Amino acid sequence: MWCNQAVAPSDDNDGELLQAWRAEAELPVQGWDFSSITGRHREDQPPWSYDELAREVVAGAASVLDMGTGGGEKLIELMAALPPDTIATEGWPPNVPVAARNLRPHGLGVVEYDAEAADNTMPFADRRFDVVLNRHEAYRADEVLRILRPGGMFLTQQVDGRDFEETQALFGGHTDYPHITLANLNAEAATAGFDIERAQQWQGQSRFADIGAMVRYFTMIPWEVPDDFTMDACAGTLLDLHHSGPAQGKPVTFTIRRFYLLARRPMT
Repeated sequence: MWCNQAVAPSDDNDGELLQAWRAEAELPVQGWDFSSITGRHREDQPPWSYDELAREVVAGAASVLDMGTGGGEKLIELMAALPPDTIATEGWPPNVPVAARNLRPHGLGVVEYDAEAADNTMPFADRRFDVVLNRHEAYRADEVLRILRPGGMFLTQQVDGRDFEETQALFGGHTDYPHITLANLNAEAATAGFDIERAQQWQGQSRFADIGAMVRYFTMIPWEVPDDFTMDACAGTLLDLHHSGPAQGKPVTFTIRRFYLLARRPMT
């Protein structure tokens, strides 16, 4: 990582700004709860609705797996459409107890599973599920195919590996997921044996009204910045961003990219 280490000369409020941003960075992470930056962060939305796609594919399903459920927030929104036999996985350790606590009152269990671990065989039997949902979670296409019943559906919405690419110029580093593109995952699914039903990709913008909201976002979504990013190490760069952007009434803007893939396991 590289940043502008020197704090740019400005008014006497810089110290107070840094202190406030540091406090936001140190707030505990609770699942995918972005309420602390509500009204300070605006993000364009793709032309499709993941919720509508998910409700469509789970209609009539007897068993559903939600991969990478986060804190269970999205799964709870889909509760009315889900069958009793619904299970979630989560691989990020801070989120596992959050998901378990949130989903327990709804009768849903959480299995700890990290698709990026060295042994990433899924802890489920062959042909276990009718539907596998995956929103912004890593996966192995061959493993998803294995646990789906013949005719079963796989819906994934992914963050393109070029998401927030402007952070590379600001903070150094490089994307950890350059292979995450619709073309690549489409090809992987087809190679695994899936029939591709539908796919679409999209590009939009994410806007932060203040640097504190941006820092908080990076605390919750740390893979958008270099692994060694810290607010203090990049204090000068962050102050420069503040003075050229929010201090002038202009948001800090990044490019976001999303795509979805809907695939079916063949009947044979």
